[in-house]
Amino acid sequence: MALMDSPRRTPALGISLGIFALTLSPNGWAEELALATVSDPPKLESRDRQASSPNLLSQPGGAHLQLRVQQTPGELYNPASGRREQVNLRSYQGPQVDPSTPFISPTIEVQPGETARISLSNELAADATCNREGGDINQPHCFNGTNLHAHGLWVSPAGNSDNVLLSINPGVQFEYEYNIPSDHPAGTFWYHTHLHGSTALQVSSGMAGALIVRGNRLPDGNSNGDLDTLLKPTATQPFRERLVVLQQIQYACRDQDNSIKRNPDKTYRCDPGDVGTIDDYDLFGPGEWATSGRYTSINGRVLPLFTEATSGQVERWRVIHGGVRDTISLQFRKLQSNELPATLDLATQRSLLQQQCAGKPLPQHRVAADGLTLAEVQTSEQTVYQPGYRWDTLMVFPEPGIYCVIDAATPAAASVDRNGLSPALLGFVQVAQGGSVQGDSRRYLTNALLEAAKANIPGQVAASVAKDLENGLKLTRFVPHPTIQDDELTGSQTLTFNIVNDPDGNGFRFEVNDQSFQPGRIDRSLTLGDVEEWTLNSRTVGHPFHIHVNPFQIVKILDPDGKDVSAPGAVDRQGEDIDTQYAGLKGVWKDTLWVKNLGGELKVDPPLPPSRPYTLVVRTRYQRYIGDFVLHCHILDHEDQGMMQLVRIGLPGGDAHGH
Repeated sequence: MALMDSPRRTPALGISLGIFALTLSPNGWAEELALATVSDPPKLESRDRQASSPNLLSQPGGAHLQLRVQQTPGELYNPASGRREQVNLRSYQGPQVDPSTPFISPTIEVQPGETARISLSNELAADATCNREGGDINQPHCFNGTNLHAHGLWVSPAGNSDNVLLSINPGVQFEYEYNIPSDHPAGTFWYHTHLHGSTALQVSSGMAGALIVRGNRLPDGNSNGDLDTLLKPTATQPFRERLVVLQQIQYACRDQDNSIKRNPDKTYRCDPGDVGTIDDYDLFGPGEWATSGRYTSINGRVLPLFTEATSGQVERWRVIHGGVRDTISLQFRKLQSNELPATLDLATQRSLLQQQCAGKPLPQHRVAADGLTLAEVQTSEQTVYQPGYRWDTLMVFPEPGIYCVIDAATPAAASVDRNGLSPALLGFVQVAQGGSVQGDSRRYLTNALLEAAKANIPGQVAASVAKDLENGLKLTRFVPHPTIQDDELTGSQTLTFNIVNDPDGNGFRFEVNDQSFQPGRIDRSLTLGDVEEWTLNSRTVGHPFHIHVNPFQIVKILDPDGKDVSAPGAVDRQGEDIDTQYAGLKGVWKDTLWVKNLGGELKVDPPLPPSRPYTLVVRTRYQRYIGDFVLHCHILDHEDQGMMQLVRIGLPGGDAHGH
């Protein structure tokens, strides 16, 4: 097994997307497109906001989602083969799941102070490995066990809240309750399965959904407010929202020897009559997503068309990377012909990318990272999503026509699989005639937000918000957490990811601070009320760091030569490669962060470049909640194989359990 593998994307095109459920006719892409138009996943909201929703089972003060974990037969459309392929995958089912997209879960929408309840019933077949004693806990196992994680929520990790240390085994029913505190930040979050040993396998099957906390708190003289209160409709701007969930369903068909069926170019093959499954971890690993030839989906659709956009309108795109291990670098470029082709086979996709989707990338105006509002709008032509990332972006399409949604080329060292990534087509946006955008889109956006401040923010606060907007599109009155000052610090932590060759010759060991995960061993004992500075690095290649419960604020990110590449406008250049993902992250609050290394110490073939680690410094407050939870690499097959630690926050003078 090599850490570096063949280039990403199918060799015929240099493209690999992901696959999701479609109920489409294989008789030409134009017919398929009619059913591939995307919309937001079904919402589950409080009854007082949308009582008429046909997918709603709710109660006052919250939302209630019923999920049955089942082995689900279905069909997934594969553009590479031009037909629908039979699959049988573990998935969430229930009265609120859209049967046309059965491998994506409904969106939960709540407000601060409400409760999100998820009734989880595991109806999978019995699995003896869920109760095994002895053996290596970091070998993937318990594929039919499950649990649930509310990714990014600031809620309790104990009991029936965000408790990922439970195993909901086959035949067991359990109700999760996420009590959203009244001061919880409004923002874009998500939920997904998280049982150690099977997380990657189940997330890759589509067991995930969006979770939106929507706020109505206005900024005042004493506290900041929710960005939602600014981005309300005005006389000229409706501020439409689009919820975009990106997923990667990596199913495979197997031969009589249980080997993955492959085409001559190594992409996965399913013959007529085959049934694709996700049943083992040979599907995961460096380069395997790229080699598979599968397609990244958007809200359950492959190569979809976004509709109802209008030129000159400001749209809020809430984008969630709900995949397992692929890096996505999102760009928008105008289709020069303004006309979609009748077919979209691999050759046509390549032609579009090289000849038609070739204009200047549209500016993306980022306003929130991992659900938390930024101190100022960041404008970039490309936004990098590592697994688990979320970005809220304000988009303005300057003229009518069709725009390409692209996974752009990314430097090898900036991506999870360390491949030089070729551009990939993800979908299209159809934009109708509306207003005209002339010149600088930041100025256009500034004017739209100034109008929104005047219309939506009351009293003297509106003048303060407007002054910030005029001064570089600052959003300081909407940032949910105060900056952590030097004099607040009470201690420090260090964390190092690493992959090492197993001394017994059994592949690799995935470690945090030189140890693989062990249930029951508390790796970090922290104290409620403390404020600490963490130093993060990796000795072998890059890994996205994710910690549950408490988010963190980025202080600095140093390249191997000690240069801070996190400041606005900073350039992270290594040789010929320029990586844009760290610029502007200084001071930003997040819950998931890419920890970069340009090489590593691991013995693999071909060999890795020498280790050149980056040093990331972040700060966090341990607020309100005590209990046990985890931190881990969000390359989920790494987490399943041991790249995880158990963290305990306890009371001063005692542990998390009061002893």
